[in-house]
Amino acid sequence: MGTYAFKLPDIGEGVVEGEVVEWMVSVGDTVKEDDPILSVMTDKATVEIPSPVDGKVTKIIGEPGDILPVGEVCIEFEVDGGGNASSSTDEAKPTPEPVAEPAPPKEEVKPEPVAEKAPEPVAAPAPVARAAGTKALASPAVRQRAREANIDLQIVAGSGPGGRISHADLDRHIAGGASGASSFAPVGASLKTKLTGTEEVKVIGLRRKIADSMMSSYSTIAHFSYFEEVDITALEELRQHLNSTRPEGAPKLTYLPFIMQALVKALKESPECNALYDDEANVVTRHQAIHLGIATQTDRGLYVPVVKHVEAMDIWQSASEMVRVTSATRDGKATADELSGSTFTITSLGRLGGLGATPIINKPEVGILGVHNAKERAVVRNGQIVVRRMMNLSSSWDHRVVDGHDGATLVQKVKTLLENPATIFM
Repeated sequence: MGTYAFKLPDIGEGVVEGEVVEWMVSVGDTVKEDDPILSVMTDKATVEIPSPVDGKVTKIIGEPGDILPVGEVCIEFEVDGGGNASSSTDEAKPTPEPVAEPAPPKEEVKPEPVAEKAPEPVAAPAPVARAAGTKALASPAVRQRAREANIDLQIVAGSGPGGRISHADLDRHIAGGASGASSFAPVGASLKTKLTGTEEVKVIGLRRKIADSMMSSYSTIAHFSYFEEVDITALEELRQHLNSTRPEGAPKLTYLPFIMQALVKALKESPECNALYDDEANVVTRHQAIHLGIATQTDRGLYVPVVKHVEAMDIWQSASEMVRVTSATRDGKATADELSGSTFTITSLGRLGGLGATPIINKPEVGILGVHNAKERAVVRNGQIVVRRMMNLSSSWDHRVVDGHDGATLVQKVKTLLENPATIFM
């Protein structure tokens, strides 16, 4: 038997380090080559790292939230044969641990009994004990089933490595009659009971990336916001007509593809708004290409997939590509390239709508457009009160490089195009 020391691999795209999101194995687990062992987040995307060998886990380095440099040993396995411990030591003297004889790592396998997760397989509906800030381990398919069954995976016992929940575990939970909808008091329960529980949630992974990004944007960019309402009655009629006559295989049109095409025209007339600002070099780079980021909410947090070269697309192509990249993002399959390179961002609250918001700029961009849901409202037209379909737009701008007049001009151009939708195609 030998020791195989596995180093965090080069994920590409110039990435030099990654944040541990979750370990899918524990010390003492036996894994097969290509089994998923670690989820790592970089500045570009979240990547699932597979096992390089068949073996038994003897050591894990790094907890969720820790930053690991590329090329640093992150896990060790006990394997058949000689392993690679000696060669890894020759390459990197600062990490002598892998040189150790197979015996010491075996001693560390003491955590194997630490499978105090033995209680987890108990078919009790009580929540499974997990470290604060961590979530139940499960594949996307299992999570989808749980959502459809209205089951909280936090209270499902997992029998896999590290308490990972399988389809069989979910089946047992459902067969046991456990209602995993939530751990809140049932309807009709006394509302006079005092609640004193607390929960600490460690800010790691995507949530920390979002926090860092938002803080950097808000603290370094002089934001100003501009709001407008748009009469989209004519746009709604056109949208309904196009959907009823759309080509075979074409996606159903929402408002966003129209807004994307309106932005193409508006940004061409306001090139200062389709730009990236390098505040360290004090250089603004204006782009001819229009790469639109589409803020997308997923069960893992907020991502911004990018529809590139919208200026070269028609409305159907815009819609198809938007559906493709946002669907890939929600499914966790978007590539690093699909999640980077935007020159302007659209954020939509969809049915949540609201009257307005102050969206935070997706740095290093200089502007962002917020779209709110459309509602029929009573408005005055030609001195008469009539019912029209109205939509509110919110925008934020980097006042260091975009003047108030410029930001307002772009929004007004978008408004004019949406209120006269035929002009979008002229």
